[in-house]
Amino acid sequence: MKISIQDLMARSGVAFGTSGARGLATGMTDQVCYAYTKGFLQYLEGIGELKRDGERVAVGGDFRPSSDRVMEAVCRAADDLGYRAVNCGKVPSPAVALFGLENKIPAIMVTGSHIPDDRNGIKFNKATGEVLKEDEKGMSSQIVELEDAMFGADGNFAKAKAPHEISPVAGENYAMRYLNFFAHDALKGIRVGVYQHSAVGRDVLVKILSHLGAEVTPLGRSEKFIPVDTEAIRPEDVQLAADWAKTGKYDAIVSADGDSDRPLVSDERGYWLRGDVAGILCAKFLAADSVSTPVSCNTAVEKCGWFKEIRRTRIGSPFVVSSMIQASAAGAKRVVGYEANGGFLLNSDIETGCKKLRALPTRDAVIVMLGILLLAKAQGKTVSQLAAGLPARFTASDRLKNFATEKSVAILAKFNSGSETGDKAAIGKMFGSICGNVASLNRTDGLRIVFANEEVIHLRPSGNAPEFRCYAEAATDERAREITAAALAKIAG
Repeated sequence: MKISIQDLMARSGVAFGTSGARGLATGMTDQVCYAYTKGFLQYLEGIGELKRDGERVAVGGDFRPSSDRVMEAVCRAADDLGYRAVNCGKVPSPAVALFGLENKIPAIMVTGSHIPDDRNGIKFNKATGEVLKEDEKGMSSQIVELEDAMFGADGNFAKAKAPHEISPVAGENYAMRYLNFFAHDALKGIRVGVYQHSAVGRDVLVKILSHLGAEVTPLGRSEKFIPVDTEAIRPEDVQLAADWAKTGKYDAIVSADGDSDRPLVSDERGYWLRGDVAGILCAKFLAADSVSTPVSCNTAVEKCGWFKEIRRTRIGSPFVVSSMIQASAAGAKRVVGYEANGGFLLNSDIETGCKKLRALPTRDAVIVMLGILLLAKAQGKTVSQLAAGLPARFTASDRLKNFATEKSVAILAKFNSGSETGDKAAIGKMFGSICGNVASLNRTDGLRIVFANEEVIHLRPSGNAPEFRCYAEAATDERAREITAAALAKIAG
């Protein structure tokens, strides 16, 4: 039978687009995952990036309970279409992406990132890098052919097959990327706690840090999946870091989200750095001359004066990637990007002497951790002193969970009447008691409100989960958190 991806999206409730596929694990049946993978590979054939000559397709996954099943559906789809699936096992998303880039093959990661484990997702990477917005229409308009007898009434495979053998190469290459570039004693004298929880990169992270000379202590390992969100850090994780830091044993504590492409880095006090602050410090370490970052990120990147060019984008790695591509085409030599969640993207090769750290234009957590630790060591400062050296602009973010996208859109529509004067009045009525008079509005992505006192409230629906997100910026961390909580309370009410 033939089935359209558009129809399957509507029927399953599993969205399929630039960020890949994501939805409830129960909705991500074998049939849905198989069809979406076929649709993606057919799209690559259509644009001339892929041919059915036994070429490989890399597949990895995180530690969610449903990931093994989804990975197998992805592998079977690739095999049945005439390709050769390479099961990279449970490895970080950037490790799978790197393997694909180095071998010029598609790379597919099964992960729901930071969301709870009753959900999952599939992130698609072309042989040339991340899927961009211009790819979305071609991917979602595919018609795929499925064998009627292949799936049961529940949408899962009628007959099981032996799982694909795991290849460890992608994970090993990812570790060696850093171990071959940095000196073997680069982190000597630095004490690092690694909050492992259920991050898929928990072991490779310990390997990289310890092989570079750091004194590493694994912490908080969990066999149950924990939805760590680096952009909306759980109170439990705030407390854990603070408690570990009280022992005085660590110069920093590091961690990552479920698929380990977004970092968490704390200072010696156990205070988690905001992702956009970590991104600025990593860009400084790499001596970037062009920085692409979403409109929601901390304005300290402009105020610090460290970078020749700052390019503001919509929220989402595809937009950051597109901006970096434009920056490189315009002649920038060290092009980087980062997001509020801490994910850091490198669009240029970094050369030091005879060594080269090759570009990796997808979210990566490890480079942020290494960049901050090595910058602190080079300047003889603590991590807290590094962060304190930035202009006093602080960001905070949180979200309302289980908040329907339609409801989020309706709320933003109230402030988009077509009359800026009217919109400012409506916004002032709702948020004026929090931040005062409205100075300007920015609708690059959602609604970013800048007030006369330079405080910021930025509202937007999540692009991949039923959540309504709020970002705030102010002159102190406490004030930014206060604004976020107050704004979300207004929205919830």
